[in-house]
Amino acid sequence: MRSRQRAFAAVMRLCVKCLRVGRRRRFRLAWRAQQLWHYGHLCLRSLLYNSFTNSDVLLDSLFEPIYWLVDHVTRWFGVVFVALVIVLTSSIVAIVYICLLPLILQSYPPGWICWHLAYGHWNLLMILFHYYMAITTPPGHPPQAKSNTVAVSICRKCISPKPARTHHCSICNRCVLKMDHHCPWLNNCVGHYNHRYFFSFCLFMTMGCIYCGISSWDMFREAYAAIERMKLLEKERLQVAANQTYYQTPPPAFSFRQRAFHKSIVYLWVLCSSVALALGALTLWHAALITRGETSIERHINKKERQRLQQKGRVFRNPYSYAAWDNWKVFLGVETRRHWLTRVLLPSAHLPHGTGLSWDRPPCVTEPRTPLLAI
Repeated sequence: MRSRQRAFAAVMRLCVKCLRVGRRRRFRLAWRAQQLWHYGHLCLRSLLYNSFTNSDVLLDSLFEPIYWLVDHVTRWFGVVFVALVIVLTSSIVAIVYICLLPLILQSYPPGWICWHLAYGHWNLLMILFHYYMAITTPPGHPPQAKSNTVAVSICRKCISPKPARTHHCSICNRCVLKMDHHCPWLNNCVGHYNHRYFFSFCLFMTMGCIYCGISSWDMFREAYAAIERMKLLEKERLQVAANQTYYQTPPPAFSFRQRAFHKSIVYLWVLCSSVALALGALTLWHAALITRGETSIERHINKKERQRLQQKGRVFRNPYSYAAWDNWKVFLGVETRRHWLTRVLLPSAHLPHGTGLSWDRPPCVTEPRTPLLAI
């Protein structure tokens, strides 16, 4: 009996120990899961580091690796994009001189010939001048040394004073005066000193593409029909060649020169039409921004500020915007009537108004602006 009692007591003690060990293990697993939950919750809340942070800052933090990749790819491929613009533009100019211009000189009346020669070369000159100036002109940067420049904030990347309308470009890794955006097709930032060159290039390039597309429309239809005939004749020639010997095969209906001519016309029209649509939309977008006296970055900032003040029953006023006509005169640097010819319709390297560090009222503005951000 005693031996049985001892054995039963030993089994009971073993069961109690197993239950205790199981409880301890379950408690440790629960404790570890709770610690992991608190750690993950702390990591998530660490993204919202202060009361001024919102969902935009959270998304920017999450997409920071993607921004870093895009910035570095754009920085290294900027030269490739510039070379692509030069190659495509040169190919269109070569086709116009080799294919279109001889036909214009042979078939058009003298008045139309003079108009095509004058307008075509003027448009080409404006494109080349403004593209070269947009690439080579620095957009403008705040001074690195100590100065009396009025700053509205401190750049978080440069850790230096940032004047009004100045923003940091992560691709150039510098602050840019009146920054609009970084253009990979220029391999340069669009800012205070080259914004006019960028817009003028877009405008004249769009005008040139529309001009080439309209001028070559009839030739494009004939060339497209000729290419379709070439395909049909090629099929017929192959069918005949399959039933005859090599020496009885008929010669090709179109020579290599004719094939190259027709394909060049189709290439010119398709490329010019595509660029005219895409670049024309971009030009209209920037024209609307210029009319409102703001840049691409300022549009988003002003939109949020307008919504914030609207909730408080206040009206937002852009302090850098004048009347629509005055905004265009300030942007183009037109101070007299003669400047519409010398500074807009002809190549001009005049500087924009001001230094980009402060924004005083230009002399060409006729209406005073609202000095307050909101009323």
